[in-house]
Amino acid sequence: MLRILERNTTTLKLEESSTFTPNCWVQVVGPTEDEIKRIADMFQVTTHFVTSILDEEEQPRTDIENNMQLVIIDVPIRYVRKNMPHVKTSALGILITENAILTISTQHFDFLKEFEEDRIKDFSPEKKSRFLIQILYQLSTYYLKCLKVINQDIENAEDTMFQATKTKDLSKLLSLEKTLVYFTASLRENQTVLEKIRNGNVVMLYEEDLSLLDDAIIENKQGIEIANLYREILSSMTNSYGTVITNHLNTIMKFLAGITIVISIPTMVASFMGMNVPLGIFETSPYAFLLLLLLSLVISLIIAWILKKKNML
Repeated sequence: MLRILERNTTTLKLEESSTFTPNCWVQVVGPTEDEIKRIADMFQVTTHFVTSILDEEEQPRTDIENNMQLVIIDVPIRYVRKNMPHVKTSALGILITENAILTISTQHFDFLKEFEEDRIKDFSPEKKSRFLIQILYQLSTYYLKCLKVINQDIENAEDTMFQATKTKDLSKLLSLEKTLVYFTASLRENQTVLEKIRNGNVVMLYEEDLSLLDDAIIENKQGIEIANLYREILSSMTNSYGTVITNHLNTIMKFLAGITIVISIPTMVASFMGMNVPLGIFETSPYAFLLLLLLSLVISLIIAWILKKKNML
């Protein structure tokens, strides 16, 4: 998908255009080969340059190509696999040219809707350096929102922790821990990119933009600290979770062993009484069966009481 968005000079609204115009925002999401070739021809770059940006495993970095500034950052994406929520990160390329700014990615990112719907204060595609910084700031806050969701998942897992008996419950924690590993790595790499931009090595910075960039750096650092904190909490919870599951299984096995002992008593009594040996008056008594049941019940209750006292039932 290739969309061209520009600010209408009359209505001052952000509108989609069918043709390329100066100072526009070119949004490229999962482009086809024809669209990649069109972008390469339009901005005088190789198709390999465009496809390299579309690599989801591309690391956050900055680069310069034909006097165009390229910034690649990692963006979190939530998805569901095997009925379990997961989060991964994917690359977003921001290419600043003389006449336009491009955002290039393999898929659409939710936080960019704020720009598409023109809900960001002082947003304008023609102010390319500010647009870049606004994207970085919105991304930093988006990471914090995702971390809040992860924190809620951690709290939900904690609520069910002491009733956990399945390894599926433990796998949820391991999935969250894996997510935080990706988050921490991506946030640190994004931090390097932010610092480079702050040092003026990527785009020209204006005084009014520095404050927003500093806020983005602060938000990103906060995201790193929170992600590290959640990782420590999850690591501790995972260890505790495994212990809880093991204890629950031990309790269940101990209970089943106790029940097995109790219900084996009637079988033992019946076996003894069924031996081919003289049983005296008990053998000819019309109440032999009832006495057998009563004897089995009494012995079973005694054994059950003993096991209960030993905390085995």
